[in-house]
Amino acid sequence: MAIRVVVAEDNYLVREGIKRLVEAQPELELVGTCADLDGLMALVRERSPDVVLTDIRMPPTGTDEGIRAAARLRETNPATGVVVLSQYSTPAYALALLEKGAAGRAYLLKERLSEAEQLMTAIREVVGGSSVIDPAVVESLVSARSKGPQSPLRHLTPREGEVLSEMAQGKNNAAIAASLIVSERAVEKHINSIFSKLGLSEDHDVNRRVKAVLLFLSERHSP
Repeated sequence: MAIRVVVAEDNYLVREGIKRLVEAQPELELVGTCADLDGLMALVRERSPDVVLTDIRMPPTGTDEGIRAAARLRETNPATGVVVLSQYSTPAYALALLEKGAAGRAYLLKERLSEAEQLMTAIREVVGGSSVIDPAVVESLVSARSKGPQSPLRHLTPREGEVLSEMAQGKNNAAIAASLIVSERAVEKHINSIFSKLGLSEDHDVNRRVKAVLLFLSERHSP
C-alpha cells in the first residue's frame, strides 16, 4: 500500500517541484497540496495522510508554521508523520520540532530535495515512528560545540565522533553499524562511552536519544 502524502509549501515553483518528486515515487501517493497552515490542517482532516511534507515558514505569519503544524498534529493526528523542509540549518528549529517528542518527525534542508533517496529515507523513517535530522544540521552543531575549550566532545575518539553524528541523525544501532561497517556490539560500546563522557543518561529509545544528543550539542550554541 502506498504512503499517502500531503505537501504544504507557499512557493508555487517549489511546491510543484516537490509534487513532481512525490508523484515520481512508486511508494508514494500524493493526496493533496496547499500553501498555508490553515490549508494544511484542513487537508489533514479531510485526507488523513500518512506523512506531511511541510515548509517551515508559510502564511499566515511566515515564521514557524511547519513547527506549529507538527505540534498540533502530535495531538490531533498522532499517527501522521511530519517531514519539515527548511532552508535553514538553524539548530533552534530542529530542537523546536522535537520539543514535544521526536517520534515520527524529520527535519530536512531543502537542498536535499535534489536527492530523492534522502527524502524517501526520511519519509520511511517517520512512517515507522522514528526521527531524522539532516546531517548538515548535526555537523554544524558538532562543529560549533567542539570549538569550546572545555567541551567534552574533545575527549571523544574519532570513531566515537562518527557514532555521535550518526546517532544524532536518528539512526538505530543496526543502521549505525551498517553505515560505519562495524558490529552492533562495537556500536553499543561506543555509545556507552559517548554518553558517559558527555554526562548523558543512557537510553535505548532512539527518539529520546536523538533529542538528548541534540540538546547537548546545542547547549550554549547560538541559533
